[in-house]
Amino acid sequence: MGEDEGIRFELLGPLRALSGGVEVPLGPPRQRTVLAVLLHQDGRSMSFGSLVDAVWGEAAAPAHVRNLVQKYVSGLRRAFAAVPGAPELTWTGSGYRLTGARIADLAERRALVDAALAAREAGDRPRAGELADRAERLWRGEYAEGLTGPYLEAERRRWAEKRLLLLEARLESDIEGGRAYECVHELIRQVAAHPLRERLVALLMLALYRTGRSCEALLAYEEARTRLAEAMGADPAPGLRELHQRMLRQDPALLPDGAAA
Repeated sequence: MGEDEGIRFELLGPLRALSGGVEVPLGPPRQRTVLAVLLHQDGRSMSFGSLVDAVWGEAAAPAHVRNLVQKYVSGLRRAFAAVPGAPELTWTGSGYRLTGARIADLAERRALVDAALAAREAGDRPRAGELADRAERLWRGEYAEGLTGPYLEAERRRWAEKRLLLLEARLESDIEGGRAYECVHELIRQVAAHPLRERLVALLMLALYRTGRSCEALLAYEEARTRLAEAMGADPAPGLRELHQRMLRQDPALLPDGAAA
């Protein structure tokens, strides 16, 4: 297969199919949802019933759903037909199978994250941060943005969580690497977007404390405590409460090595 053959599929944002840098039309939203679900099967066959449940949900499928699936499959085959080296969408007798396709930007992100983790384990924090930033820049919006259905909505939630976990790990690494000042603005923004996420609050508190803004760090805790009480009727988790107590008693271990000397 030559460089300009085949289709590059991307899902770190709206579903996109590119051939030679030109976008391949994929049809109406539900047809695109069928394609996105099949892309996630990595070449495995998917039964008709499973595909219907993934795209519509068991209770929401229309009475003529079989005709709709056949229509969308035919539409995808027509979209692929004009592209040399395009994937094949076949009926196996037990289900639909999409072969010769992969989610390219997702594979690239995984490779970058793995490399970032390896660099971090090796003690190369700048390289780890650079690779993590490259992985983040692959995102063009929410995962499979704009497509509906139980399967993709679950994937969207899963990838939003994975994205946040990576962001938290990167910010923690930056703070530990002496770049707390650079992290404060991003953490303020993230706490505003995810006000009940206690790890982000803890990182914001630590970044503020390490930049000499201890009063603001304590205020961030109080604001988080109030939000949790109002939203969930709960206190902060033990880890966040302990961090608060350590700041109140000015624990020197919270400062970078040598800062309290």
